[in-house]
Amino acid sequence: MLDPLLESSLPFPRRQGKVRDVYDLGSSLLIVSSDRISAFDWILPTAIPDKGRLLTRMSLFWFEMLGVDHHLISDKVPDQVKPFDPEGKLIGRVMQVHKATVIPFECVVRGYLEGSGWRDYQDSGSVCQVPLPAGLKQCDRLPNAIFTPATKAVSGHDENVGFAHMVNDLGKETAEELRQRSLSIYRKGSEWALSRGVIIADTKFEFGWHDNRILLIDEVLTPDSSRFWPVDRYRAGGPQPSFDKQFVREYLMSTPWDRNSPPPELPTSVVEQTRAKYIEAYERITGISF
Repeated sequence: MLDPLLESSLPFPRRQGKVRDVYDLGSSLLIVSSDRISAFDWILPTAIPDKGRLLTRMSLFWFEMLGVDHHLISDKVPDQVKPFDPEGKLIGRVMQVHKATVIPFECVVRGYLEGSGWRDYQDSGSVCQVPLPAGLKQCDRLPNAIFTPATKAVSGHDENVGFAHMVNDLGKETAEELRQRSLSIYRKGSEWALSRGVIIADTKFEFGWHDNRILLIDEVLTPDSSRFWPVDRYRAGGPQPSFDKQFVREYLMSTPWDRNSPPPELPTSVVEQTRAKYIEAYERITGISF
């Protein structure tokens, strides 16, 4: 296990997200996946060792397996960056990608009823204005996967919106293409994962325009962007054991932290168990030892 990377520092223009540091290399971008972890819109002070490498490897696996247009150019540290990484800390945690104009929606696909979708269903019998059958339980599998976009927030929570909102902002043709692509990627990915003993309950994708084409960008089907549940322990009717950062959220909910002040450090046991869950998700889905 290598020392965790909380932050990278390269002499290029940088935009920092909750987990990723994105550098402008001129003709392309360099995405560096740190070991930061966020919960409840806060970046936690404790890193999860190897998390950035695991997320990068998972995305690389899916980009190759899914066979869709995406932004990845290379997973190697570019020559212009190597002089600023003499210890090789960036190896395994970078993606050099095409520049794309980000489409300002999270393309969320839900195959199971959990999270904000479950809360929405309890209130209205629908999820993001998509009507669902009566009598569904928490974490039930939906009759068909549904597309429930959300507006991308610069800070704080993304806001769930109806498909009509997306059509109004992007036009019917682009909105429909994003819906169909998202559902198709989810179907292919979830069928593969299911064959490996993992349920992908829901996920979110991001897309961007590059050379008049829509590309899949950012990460794809990782434990940070998806809910992963073990098939052999799945029981509808309540919360599920997970391979994703829900474990960290549940720990934080058990503490006195009020979510309005800086979050506490994570104990070593939670860090180790979270790392183990990410590794197990990666190894189950890819069949490759970490």
